[in-house]
Amino acid sequence: MHEVILKDKELFLFLNTLGETRYDPFWMMISEKWIWIPLYLVFLILLLRNFRWRAMIYILIFIALGVTVSDQLANVFKLGIERLRPCHDPALDNLMREVKCGGMYGYYSAHASSTFFIANFMTILLRKKYGWFPFFLFLWAAMISYSRIYLGVHFPLDVLTGALFGYLIGGFFATLSLKVIHKQTL
Repeated sequence: MHEVILKDKELFLFLNTLGETRYDPFWMMISEKWIWIPLYLVFLILLLRNFRWRAMIYILIFIALGVTVSDQLANVFKLGIERLRPCHDPALDNLMREVKCGGMYGYYSAHASSTFFIANFMTILLRKKYGWFPFFLFLWAAMISYSRIYLGVHFPLDVLTGALFGYLIGGFFATLSLKVIHKQTL
């Protein structure tokens, strides 16, 4: 396990030090949750165009539950594992680009988990209608996830674990949502 952690730090340093000061504001903006509200409204419009109001109520409930589970599970892991964020890791002092720093612990990334939750949830609900949509969604989620490495707040393993958990939780809640919707229309 020690070897995995060392490789994770090496990969982090490689990816993090690719950045340049002139691009910092862009990646900070990408990482900001509120900047994506217009996109969430587009998601809502797409859902409204494809589902009836009653189904939408269930979908919104499952989205709220899923995002909450995704986010809170990340907090449980952060407090349970207590892996230092790169910006708090003394072994990385003067080696990394610190653009932003969060709390003390960072395993796993709630940003990656939440965005991959949304990407998979929306893909499962809308992929038959919009064939290009999954590509866009997962590219969006990957970009936000990478921003966490660029800014210096997460290691790649934090991001990959968050993406995996978000993907799985998204799949679970989307499947549950479709089952409930299907039952309501019988």
